[in-house]
Amino acid sequence: MAATIKNISIFLFFLGFISQGNVFPGYCETCSLKDLYVKTSKTGVTIQGKPEWLVTVTNNCQCGQTQVILNCRGYKTVEPVDPNILTYSGTDYCLINNGKPIYKQPITFKYAWDTAFSMSPNSSQITC
Repeated sequence: MAATIKNISIFLFFLGFISQGNVFPGYCETCSLKDLYVKTSKTGVTIQGKPEWLVTVTNNCQCGQTQVILNCRGYKTVEPVDPNILTYSGTDYCLINNGKPIYKQPITFKYAWDTAFSMSPNSSQITC
């Protein structure tokens, strides 16, 4: 009986670590801004005479990344973009997903302009 209680206690102890993302030391240390990928491709649709572009932001880290900011210098669009997905600061930066975590599920949005804008990760916060 004592051995069973001890085994259950050990199991619950490790379960507590798993739920906090701390199973292994350095778990989040392997994650960085380099785990964020931004891909832009044409959709084939034209809006107000401008090609539409699909942007996909993917996080290849096992942890979430919050407050994801992209460099998006000169960004313009004739197609409305949901501000919960992309918020353009009016300068050189765009906030993605309203600052909420991006996990393995990619975040996508579309815009329409003459050319694709070079968007690249500028900063984020790792959350495990």
